[in-house]
Amino acid sequence: MSEVKLQTQFDVLDYLRRELMPHFLCPGCGHGIALRALLWAVHELAIDKDSLAIVSGIGCAGRTGAYIDANTFHTTHGRPISFATGLKLARPDLHVVVITGDGDCLAIGGNHLIHAARRNLDITCLMLNNEVYGMTGGQVSPTTSEDRYTTTTPLGNNEAVFDACKLAAGAGATFVGREVTVQTPTLKNLIRDGIAHEGFSFIEVISDCTEIYGRKNDLGSSAEMILSQKSAMRPETFENNIIDRPFRPNALPTGVLAHDEARPEYGATYRASIEARKGGK
Repeated sequence: MSEVKLQTQFDVLDYLRRELMPHFLCPGCGHGIALRALLWAVHELAIDKDSLAIVSGIGCAGRTGAYIDANTFHTTHGRPISFATGLKLARPDLHVVVITGDGDCLAIGGNHLIHAARRNLDITCLMLNNEVYGMTGGQVSPTTSEDRYTTTTPLGNNEAVFDACKLAAGAGATFVGREVTVQTPTLKNLIRDGIAHEGFSFIEVISDCTEIYGRKNDLGSSAEMILSQKSAMRPETFENNIIDRPFRPNALPTGVLAHDEARPEYGATYRASIEARKGGK
């Protein structure tokens, strides 16, 4: 990561559309913490609001983008990464950040995720993972833990959990990380490094859905849920090549899981090829 001059004295209200308050998030929802961490990172990087583009999809995670006082785009289900791809290619001067959910990103939008990672375009993708389709009825998602109850798994979920970070790294993302919302300063630093990275950055934010998912599975209050998530993260049990280790739902590694500065950024190589053709080379 190139050296950046960090700002201090952060006030989240400076980055929010106050006229849209109160927000729609349920009490205890971890997405609000994730939003604060993102804006904190933007503040430290001294990114001007006119230079920041937030692209979001459908769902609780996607709706958070509307509250950011910047260039915001609320797109169709599963398509925020594809919209962001066109935007970044047309306006390479913008800092483009995608906010998406586990269903929006990995189910209907999974194809867009893997090809964005493959191209290595300079986009930062934040996937807020609360293990459920919270906005549309509480259906099972690709990251719902095994044996958990949802409206579409009344006998418990029998499907294996999707490891989004392993998928992104395997598809070629040059910056991959994971953190829980309770570790807010650490999450902020991870997001900051992801935005500063030149290439496709994928960051999974382990969030909580207290009202829809937590109640149905007797997981306690929001505080109890996020503390439980924190205790389940045990990076010290993994070696340096953690991305190649078997997926263990009760011991998810956190922090930077993959970081590659060697691969060229897609937008730069694309523009270079156009200039070369113009020159008759």
